[in-house]
Amino acid sequence: MEQHATVLFAHGSRDPLWSLPIEAVAARMQAIEPQCVVRCAYLELTQPDLTSAVAALAEAGITTITLIPMFLGVGRHARQDLPLLVAQLDSQYPDLTIELRPAIGEDPLVIDLLARTALG
Repeated sequence: MEQHATVLFAHGSRDPLWSLPIEAVAARMQAIEPQCVVRCAYLELTQPDLTSAVAALAEAGITTITLIPMFLGVGRHARQDLPLLVAQLDSQYPDLTIELRPAIGEDPLVIDLLARTALG
Protein backbone atom coordinates (compact mmCIF):
# COMPACT_ATOMS: atom_id res chain seq x y z
CA MET A 1 0.00 0.00 0.00
CA GLU A 2 1.31 3.44 -0.94
CA GLN A 3 2.24 5.71 1.94
CA HIS A 4 2.59 9.37 0.96
CA ALA A 5 4.40 12.29 2.56
CA THR A 6 5.10 15.88 1.61
CA VAL A 7 8.44 17.54 2.28
CA LEU A 8 8.61 21.32 2.32
CA PHE A 9 12.17 22.15 1.28
CA ALA A 10 13.68 25.53 2.12
CA HIS A 11 17.10 27.15 2.16
CA GLY A 12 17.87 27.37 5.87
CA SER A 13 19.55 30.01 8.04
CA ARG A 14 21.73 30.45 11.10
CA ASP A 15 18.80 32.32 12.69
CA PRO A 16 16.62 29.70 14.46
CA LEU A 17 13.52 31.88 13.96
CA TRP A 18 13.97 31.78 10.17
CA SER A 19 12.32 28.38 9.83
CA LEU A 20 9.12 29.38 11.67
CA PRO A 21 7.17 30.36 8.51
CA ILE A 22 8.01 27.04 6.82
CA GLU A 23 6.98 25.14 9.94
CA ALA A 24 3.79 27.22 10.06
CA VAL A 25 2.93 26.04 6.53
CA ALA A 26 3.47 22.42 7.63
CA ALA A 27 1.28 22.95 10.72
CA ARG A 28 -1.44 24.56 8.60
CA MET A 29 -1.35 21.62 6.17
CA GLN A 30 -1.91 19.24 9.07
CA ALA A 31 -4.70 21.41 10.45
CA ILE A 32 -6.44 21.33 7.07
CA GLU A 33 -5.78 17.63 6.49
CA PRO A 34 -4.95 15.92 9.82
CA GLN A 35 -3.98 12.59 8.24
CA CYS A 36 -1.32 14.12 5.96
CA VAL A 37 2.34 13.42 6.66
CA VAL A 38 4.39 16.58 6.18
CA ARG A 39 7.97 17.35 7.11
CA CYS A 40 10.26 20.32 6.65
CA ALA A 41 13.82 19.96 5.35
CA TYR A 42 16.55 22.47 4.62
CA LEU A 43 19.44 22.86 2.21
CA GLU A 44 21.89 24.23 4.75
CA LEU A 45 22.35 25.70 8.22
CA THR A 46 19.05 24.33 9.57
CA GLN A 47 18.10 20.78 10.49
CA PRO A 48 16.93 18.40 9.29
CA ASP A 49 18.62 18.36 5.93
CA LEU A 50 16.83 16.73 3.01
CA THR A 51 18.80 13.48 3.24
CA SER A 52 17.91 13.04 6.93
CA ALA A 53 14.25 13.86 6.38
CA VAL A 54 13.94 11.41 3.48
CA ALA A 55 15.79 8.70 5.43
CA ALA A 56 13.38 9.05 8.36
CA LEU A 57 10.34 8.94 6.07
CA ALA A 58 11.65 5.89 4.19
CA GLU A 59 12.33 4.15 7.49
CA ALA A 60 8.75 4.94 8.57
CA GLY A 61 7.40 3.12 5.49
CA ILE A 62 6.70 6.10 3.23
CA THR A 63 6.80 5.04 -0.42
CA THR A 64 6.05 8.35 -2.20
CA ILE A 65 7.28 11.84 -1.36
CA THR A 66 6.08 15.07 -2.92
CA LEU A 67 8.96 17.51 -2.59
CA ILE A 68 7.96 21.16 -2.68
CA PRO A 69 10.72 23.77 -2.96
CA MET A 70 9.61 26.67 -0.78
CA PHE A 71 11.44 29.24 -2.91
CA LEU A 72 9.79 32.33 -4.38
CA GLY A 73 12.38 32.57 -7.13
CA VAL A 74 14.12 29.85 -9.10
CA GLY A 75 17.82 30.36 -8.54
CA ARG A 76 20.79 28.05 -8.49
CA HIS A 77 19.49 26.06 -5.52
CA ALA A 78 16.21 25.17 -7.23
CA ARG A 79 17.72 24.71 -10.71
CA GLN A 80 20.94 22.86 -9.86
CA ASP A 81 21.42 21.85 -6.22
CA LEU A 82 18.00 20.35 -5.57
CA PRO A 83 17.82 18.14 -8.70
CA LEU A 84 21.27 16.76 -7.80
CA LEU A 85 20.11 15.98 -4.26
CA VAL A 86 16.99 14.26 -5.61
CA ALA A 87 19.08 12.20 -8.06
CA GLN A 88 21.29 11.06 -5.17
CA LEU A 89 18.23 10.16 -3.10
CA ASP A 90 16.68 8.28 -6.04
CA SER A 91 19.77 6.08 -6.29
CA GLN A 92 19.97 5.64 -2.51
CA TYR A 93 16.26 4.72 -2.18
CA PRO A 94 15.24 2.94 -5.40
CA ASP A 95 11.88 1.82 -3.94
CA LEU A 96 10.93 5.39 -3.03
CA THR A 97 9.22 7.70 -5.52
CA ILE A 98 10.18 11.36 -5.15
CA GLU A 99 8.08 13.82 -7.13
CA LEU A 100 9.92 17.15 -7.38
CA ARG A 101 7.44 19.98 -7.85
CA PRO A 102 8.24 23.44 -9.25
CA ALA A 103 9.21 26.16 -6.78
CA ILE A 104 6.22 27.39 -4.78
CA GLY A 105 6.75 30.93 -6.12
CA GLU A 106 5.86 29.72 -9.61
CA ASP A 107 2.38 28.59 -8.58
CA PRO A 108 -0.30 30.99 -9.94
CA LEU A 109 -2.25 30.71 -6.66
CA VAL A 110 0.79 31.86 -4.68
CA ILE A 111 1.45 34.71 -7.10
CA ASP A 112 -2.18 35.81 -6.80
CA LEU A 113 -2.13 35.59 -3.00
CA LEU A 114 1.10 37.60 -2.78
CA ALA A 115 -0.31 40.26 -5.08
CA ARG A 116 -3.56 40.51 -3.06
CA THR A 117 -1.59 40.67 0.20
CA ALA A 118 0.68 43.40 -1.18
CA LEU A 119 -2.34 45.39 -2.31
CA GLY A 120 -3.70 45.23 1.24
